[in-house]
Amino acid sequence: MLEKVHDLFRLRTSPVIFFVSVAIVAAFVIVTLIIPDEMGEFWGVGSGWLYENMGWFYTSGVTIFLIFLIWMAVGRFGRMRLGDDDAKPEHSDISWFGMLFAAGIGTILMFWAVAEPAFHFDNPPRGITAGQEEAGSAAIAGADGDVDAAYADAESNLSAAEASGDEDAIAEASDTYFGVQGIMDNSVVGGTNAAASEAMGFTLFHFGLHTWTIFTLPGLAFAYFIYKRKLPPRVSSLFQPLLGDRIHGPIGKGIDVFAIVGTIFGVAVSIGLGTMQIHAGLAELVGLPDEAWSFLVIIGVVTLVATISSVAGVEKGIKRLSNFNIWTAIGLLLFILATGPTVYLLRGMFEWTGVYLGVLPEVSWWNDTMADTGWQESWTIFYWAWTIAWAPFVGIFIARISRGRTVRQFVAGVLGLPTVFTIIWFGVWGTGVFDIELNGEGGLVDTVVAEGEEMALFAFLAEFPLATLTSSIAVMLVGVFFITSMDSCSLVLDDMCNGFEGKAPLHQRAFWTIAIGGIAAVLLTATGEGGLDALRNVALVFGLPFFILGYFIMYNLSRAMREDAGEISFLRTRRWLQTLPEEEYKRRMEEDDDSLANAVVAPDFAEGTQPENAPEVEHVEQSEVVTEYRIRTGEQPVVDPASPEDGDQSRS
Repeated sequence: MLEKVHDLFRLRTSPVIFFVSVAIVAAFVIVTLIIPDEMGEFWGVGSGWLYENMGWFYTSGVTIFLIFLIWMAVGRFGRMRLGDDDAKPEHSDISWFGMLFAAGIGTILMFWAVAEPAFHFDNPPRGITAGQEEAGSAAIAGADGDVDAAYADAESNLSAAEASGDEDAIAEASDTYFGVQGIMDNSVVGGTNAAASEAMGFTLFHFGLHTWTIFTLPGLAFAYFIYKRKLPPRVSSLFQPLLGDRIHGPIGKGIDVFAIVGTIFGVAVSIGLGTMQIHAGLAELVGLPDEAWSFLVIIGVVTLVATISSVAGVEKGIKRLSNFNIWTAIGLLLFILATGPTVYLLRGMFEWTGVYLGVLPEVSWWNDTMADTGWQESWTIFYWAWTIAWAPFVGIFIARISRGRTVRQFVAGVLGLPTVFTIIWFGVWGTGVFDIELNGEGGLVDTVVAEGEEMALFAFLAEFPLATLTSSIAVMLVGVFFITSMDSCSLVLDDMCNGFEGKAPLHQRAFWTIAIGGIAAVLLTATGEGGLDALRNVALVFGLPFFILGYFIMYNLSRAMREDAGEISFLRTRRWLQTLPEEEYKRRMEEDDDSLANAVVAPDFAEGTQPENAPEVEHVEQSEVVTEYRIRTGEQPVVDPASPEDGDQSRS
């Protein structure tokens, strides 16, 4: 049945993975439209449990992943190329950086550039707000300076307020309780110089090495298994050392369906947030009304451009947009640096670098165990859980544009370059926020806290010259980052469903871009932020299994590298044959495609390419379709033993 529908629409993909993934996403959207509140509550319970019980698992896990990546880069496997041993990088360093950055967190950096430093400056992660400090001081004064008595009274009052259920009373009692506790602990107070340092330390922690670790680990594994072992560009391929040819079976298909659905949900949340920010900017610039049709227009225009870009491909679409966007973003950054207090901004940027490096060892393992304020659940744990949900898409895309680079170059580039840019980016914008609050007229933080994070960037730009022009550029930047995320995601989703790169019909590739835009549009306009919240909670829940899989990825990657490189100093590796899904193999047989001479269905390598002293890896039995092709053509994949260093494959 699925095959008939597949052929009816002239698709070229794996029917089970494609249609099951589409069915799950469609079912979620339909049910959410019918009962949005119930869906939000259902998935909210799941995400709430995750926040409460698994926060420590996320914080420690990302740090463990980071340590593993550094070990891989500095060790002997760092010299191994992601591809054949003689492969060269396909893109320049600048283009490579622009594409991986735009596909990664370009939209999010625009969204939080001003908002996160402002929020943390007002309410320090490990401190108290100015209002709480004032309430605490008043309580202590009312207890004649007896801090212990004031704390006991505050704790009692908070318990009574919570029992009454009066939200205003709870808020007031909470401020007093945390205020007294903060004074007792000598905590950082919001709105102070110490709060600025605290704000930047955590902001850079959220967008620096740890966030890019979540992308780098699967990206490195994808690059290795896709271009070194030549496996399908699917999440299941990362488990080939454990599953073997079962990556094509029910287990492998289940992993891939789960990855596709989780990726769609995660990216759709990002699209929804980006739409809200674009709308906020246009409302400020041209008075765009807060109505459903305006959100539909924004998503429609962006989806149309993203569809055109995805159909054009990496070179003509994504690469050009990414290069344009990264240079425009740098131009906007230089404008802020030039028209603002330049020396003050530069001093702050370098100071926050030291602050970040200083707090990194501590916050990498920090779990808010003693204070248990709940702050970490709303920020760090949310970031890690959400990011991991769409890490498969970013990982495959980064792998796709990184073929030919060494493991060391990959890790240093994907971890290091974006982190350096993040420090510069937030260093300038964040210091600008503090300058307005501490040295200027102030009011920016109050505006951000009161009106929401989507207005933060535009409220900040209003403090600088040419506000209308810079706000217009900012809207455009958000839109293009939005587009590059959508089109790169559509390419990856298509590859994941197909099990190979290229040869996909254009309408099939365009489907994914339209689907992501449609999901975001329907949920955002039909259910409001409630639908978006439900989608966000789904992404968080889906992220947990992916996070667990990260440990398997580390094992599989290190095992595969040891198998292929052996224990010799020169890292000559096995040459793996191209692995195709069985249905694609059959199609190419019908087309008399010569590429099948060196293609298989069950993952296997070419005999004669194993390095000396490498562990033995057994050849696997191929499916009947491969045997039929080899008998019919008489072709077998072999390597010329006279020149093993070349690794050239010939047919006999």
